[in-house]
Amino acid sequence: MAKIGKRLAAAREGLDREAAHGVDEAVKLVKERAKAKFDETVELAVNLGVDPRHADQMVRGVCALPNGTGRSARVAVFAKGPKAEEAEKAGAEVVGAEDLVEQVQGGEINFDKVIATPDMMPLVGRLGKVLGPRGMMPNPKVGTVTMDIAKAVQDAKGGAVEFRVEKTGIVHAGIGKASFTEAQLAENVRALLEALLKAKPSGAKGQYMKKISLSSTMGPSVKIDISEASAPVAA
Repeated sequence: MAKIGKRLAAAREGLDREAAHGVDEAVKLVKERAKAKFDETVELAVNLGVDPRHADQMVRGVCALPNGTGRSARVAVFAKGPKAEEAEKAGAEVVGAEDLVEQVQGGEINFDKVIATPDMMPLVGRLGKVLGPRGMMPNPKVGTVTMDIAKAVQDAKGGAVEFRVEKTGIVHAGIGKASFTEAQLAENVRALLEALLKAKPSGAKGQYMKKISLSSTMGPSVKIDISEASAPVAA
């Protein structure tokens, strides 16, 4: 059994790791235990009752967190003409077409997220082996292949988080920073859980959300009560 460091042992002190908490209480416990010297990322992990090997059980989407992620993303846009100008005005750091394809093929990837207009996808498709493994390949299902370039860039830079279920049936996503207020983090948690509920695939059988936990980068995980998290969000 791996030895637990003094810092993590101290963070776990007084925490019942098997108890399930409401969202607000879970956020409070995680914030109290985020003691690293840097601004830790707060992450949500949701174990779903799906088998992503089946197409009708894939869970994937994008959620615009109401309070952002606390991380500034560099955005690249594949577009031409007016749409390229639109991307630049919206704040995209890198904009191009054939020239940007050559840049990426040459190994120059100085951005975090990629957006493309539909007409650019035949070009961008050549970069599948480069962008795919990095999780950057544009996809219409998550709003990164679109004609509404300005909104896509603003979402990417303003806190939209993409989620995709892993082979093990788990979705991991950063929902903010430890420096956020408890209210901001709780609001972001609920927004992402609501997005996951809306993304429930037709092929999912039985219990959809099986386990939910919240943690900071260097802190212990705290369980979230599934019944509260699965409750409909009030209008």
